[in-house]
Amino acid sequence: MNPSLVFIAGLILAALFSWYFFTDSERTRRRLGSTLSLSIVLLAIASVYPPEQKLPLGLDLRGGTSFLVRLKAEADETGTVRPITPAMLDQAREVIRRRVDSMGTSEPVIAPQGTDRIMVQIPGLNTGKLQEAREQLYKPAKLEFKMVHPQSDAIVKGLAPPDPAYRVETYKEDRGAGEAEQQPPQQLVVKKKADIPGTMVTGARAFYDTQGWGVSLRFSSEGSALFAKLTQENVNKRFAIMLDGNVQSAPVIREAITGGNASITGSFTESQARNLASVLENPLQTPVVIEEERSASASLGEDSINSGIFSGLLGVAMTALFVLIYYRFSGVIANIALLVNLVLLFGAMGLFGTVLTLPGIAGVILTLGMAVDANVLVYERLREEMVGNKRPLSAVVRSAFEKAFPAIFDSNITTLITALILFWKATGPVKGFAVALTIGIVATLFTALVVSRNLFGWAIELGLVKTVSMGRLLVSTSINFMGWRKLAMSGSVVVILSSVGLFWARGEKNFGVDFKGGDRVVLEAVKTKPELKAVREVVEAQKAGEVAVQIEKSAAKEFFTIRSPQGTGETLAEGLKAKFPEAEFRIEQVEKVGSLVGGELARNSLLALGLGMLGILAYVTLRFEFSFALGALVALVHDVTITIGVFALLGRELSLVTVGAVLTIAGYSVNDTIVVFDRIREGMQTGRKGSVIDIMNLSINETLSRTIITGGVTLLSTISLFFFGGPVLADFALAILIGVLVGTYSSVFVAAPVVLWWNGSRSEAKALSSGPASA
Repeated sequence: MNPSLVFIAGLILAALFSWYFFTDSERTRRRLGSTLSLSIVLLAIASVYPPEQKLPLGLDLRGGTSFLVRLKAEADETGTVRPITPAMLDQAREVIRRRVDSMGTSEPVIAPQGTDRIMVQIPGLNTGKLQEAREQLYKPAKLEFKMVHPQSDAIVKGLAPPDPAYRVETYKEDRGAGEAEQQPPQQLVVKKKADIPGTMVTGARAFYDTQGWGVSLRFSSEGSALFAKLTQENVNKRFAIMLDGNVQSAPVIREAITGGNASITGSFTESQARNLASVLENPLQTPVVIEEERSASASLGEDSINSGIFSGLLGVAMTALFVLIYYRFSGVIANIALLVNLVLLFGAMGLFGTVLTLPGIAGVILTLGMAVDANVLVYERLREEMVGNKRPLSAVVRSAFEKAFPAIFDSNITTLITALILFWKATGPVKGFAVALTIGIVATLFTALVVSRNLFGWAIELGLVKTVSMGRLLVSTSINFMGWRKLAMSGSVVVILSSVGLFWARGEKNFGVDFKGGDRVVLEAVKTKPELKAVREVVEAQKAGEVAVQIEKSAAKEFFTIRSPQGTGETLAEGLKAKFPEAEFRIEQVEKVGSLVGGELARNSLLALGLGMLGILAYVTLRFEFSFALGALVALVHDVTITIGVFALLGRELSLVTVGAVLTIAGYSVNDTIVVFDRIREGMQTGRKGSVIDIMNLSINETLSRTIITGGVTLLSTISLFFFGGPVLADFALAILIGVLVGTYSSVFVAAPVVLWWNGSRSEAKALSSGPASA
């Protein structure tokens, strides 16, 4: 879409939002809310349609390969290590771009990452061409200076005999962006042997003076002497600047140049001058290091799309059906809000050009569970407000939305904190999950607090609904949860210690190639499928070190997955092809991660988790008080530790995707806990009778139905991911499943008891402070 139109639309929507929140007239608010909802939905549809053009797919969905390459800092002639500068990184990116373009690939993405790395993404690259791509990245750039034959034009036209010491090269001179300025390709007869090697150039830069743009270059002492001799002997002749065998420029020598410094001038544009300077700097004269490589075939990408769409639709269908049956008319409104949430989510992704990845699909599905959670909070409040209340239905609905607002806002903000930190520290497809989750949280707040409320308002005003009925999961309960706190906490301590022990005992086996480095190769037996035992025997016979072979399922297909030390995966795969020719093994996916990158990913993951905990601690302290923040943090650590412990017990490996799931669990854990805390805070503020323990028990019982329903809805979404989302999302879904179950438990039996203990340890008679007033 046109950026100016989007900006103007944004200003109008911002003004409407301000009017919506500050008006006191319910009718005006309803009309503004309807205008906002319709406008944003139309904008979202325009942003994402047609989806095949507006919503680009990641390499894991459409197939392709990504490389993470690092430039090595090397010593110069004096032994001083030359650091990698931003300019060198840009120059190296340009050289790599030219090489990737020469492979005939479409829409490659080549972007700097950090201070000395470059991410190269090549869509549609067949796994059979991986070695060619590696060679293009590995090989040193070759910069050379060669003389152009004095009779070049005559030889090209056949008017002079060819010289065996020269060969014809094609040179296309780009004169600018305008079509009229483009020059047709030239045929130049260039010397086969270099007159001066590019290694003798010590520096080059673009400059601008009264004559326009130009390039200055500096030679080493040896290169200075050679260049002086060359220019003295060839005044008014052309010489070619060659990079990787291609002519980059062919200036005319106007005079003899001594002193080691030269200037190349002409009708350069700024872009031309900078590009030529980049070539002369030759940042890839030493090989780069490929630290990480991930590839997926187009067929595997198609399977991933099918699995993701099927599991997503199944999760949405089960969620919508449950909400409709349980909440009846309110469920219809919730499902409309859910549909609007999906439209807004994909519209925002299309507007910002977000790449949709497989973890991104998981983020979309998880967002739906959170969107339903917001509506459940409102509806459970609505149920309470209707008991013995003689006010008009419109007033009851308004009160329910207002009282549910603090819990909805706080719980989503804590999840947003973890999503933003995950986006900041994540790499690759996991960043797509963080983007989807972040956009989904914002969309959830809008649909729950604006769309659903306005739909209810119009339904009441138009007489479509006179009363609200809904199912009841639990009749009023009075369980003494706090009476079980010591036993529950003791059990949690035992499980946590067991989890830590299991994790420690497994050691490096807990980590996948993302963290400890190594290779992961996925193969499909196109025809006859050999037995897993036979495949393992063949792989082990090659003695490549510690190797694991497993079968993974995706939709209706089965794949053999080989995890092995770095640099051995494809050799093992070739051995299987040779041993089982009847199977016609096809490599569907390759991942190679260096130990250096693996260590950095592990540190970044721990940092992200730590920052997430600190962010949540600060926010909950601000909104409630420190004892509540401490309770939420202990519950969070409890949930994360047990989830990782169950992974260790089941023999699963931690990957980047599962770390994203663990961070999501952290957000979900606090989300669930805050709903309970909000009700406890409300009880303190309204002066309910009874002890702190009585108020806590009452608050937990009041939110128990909501806790079970939202946990169940989230489980519906993640179960479909676990069984039908394919091997990549199976571990992600498993982590979420464990986290939801453990998080539901901890919000009742861990978080509240910690709050009680902290305050009781400071003063037995101290009542909990109310903290900031609820909105």
